[in-house]
Amino acid sequence: MTVTLAQALNSALHDAMTDDDRVLVLGEDVGRLGGVFRITDGLRDTFGVRRCFDTPLAESGIIGTAIGLAMYGFRPVPELQFDGFSYPAFEQIVSHLAKLRNRSRGTLRLPVTIRIPYGGGIGAVEHHSESPETYWVHTAGLKVVTPATPQDGYSLLREAIASDDPVVFLEPKRRYWSRGEAELPARTEPMHRAVVRRPGRDVSVLCYGPMLATALEAAEAAEARGWSLEVVDLRSLSPLDTDTITASVRRTGRAVVVHEAPRTLGMGAEVAARIQEAAFYHLEAPVLRVTGFDTPYPAAMLEEYWLPDVDRLLDAVERSLTY
Repeated sequence: MTVTLAQALNSALHDAMTDDDRVLVLGEDVGRLGGVFRITDGLRDTFGVRRCFDTPLAESGIIGTAIGLAMYGFRPVPELQFDGFSYPAFEQIVSHLAKLRNRSRGTLRLPVTIRIPYGGGIGAVEHHSESPETYWVHTAGLKVVTPATPQDGYSLLREAIASDDPVVFLEPKRRYWSRGEAELPARTEPMHRAVVRRPGRDVSVLCYGPMLATALEAAEAAEARGWSLEVVDLRSLSPLDTDTITASVRRTGRAVVVHEAPRTLGMGAEVAARIQEAAFYHLEAPVLRVTGFDTPYPAAMLEEYWLPDVDRLLDAVERSLTY
């Protein structure tokens, strides 16, 4: 059947709450409204206000509450309504959620899955189109995953909720309404494994989340130029599946990394470093990056110029092939 990413995520939450009464959903407007993007639609009516409940507009309080619930044996799934709203919760996530297992010598597990809609492309106002992934990837003690398809949306969210470690679950908001074939419930590749979405022979295009659709569109356009692009969906940003990444680069000899976040110290830098460490002698050209710019996210009328698109990606592919 054909479902949207939003529908798949909603189904994953519903099924997780059905299977385990320790799973709770909390956040701003997740209950009565069903979430700004309707990802939690119907959960309050089905499971009641003790298991799906609205919170005050205080992100640090949402995460602090989730940490306390996890300490008492629950598996909370807090939603931070928009990516830019995750910053007020930064101290709770970095200082406590990520560290308590180590601090307690492994005796205290915090199975908290933080859902964060992220990225641009929806014409939003300030603070509503951020790409904060590298903050969380840099934080030891957190797992970070991001689905790009409805099937992965369902499967990865179920795995994240079942994990005994805290997971930052990044949902590409401009892909919420993208449709795909998915038989739910779905189980895809394990949570921390990258996937080759399209085989190719000339250049490996490494992407994740909102950029998968752009990379696949670029691969289609590249065929007209006689270029064969291999598209790899990272899926997991921490831990990073270096084996799948480097296996692809060894096949093609070239790599282009694409993401929405700004260039400096973005995921592309880490992926490029892993490639040169593990596949240096297979490279025919430098690893290139196609990213957002090192500026604050622009006003909505300018975001189409800021976000990486097919033309910018194909330009990088050409530079790699003609190096």
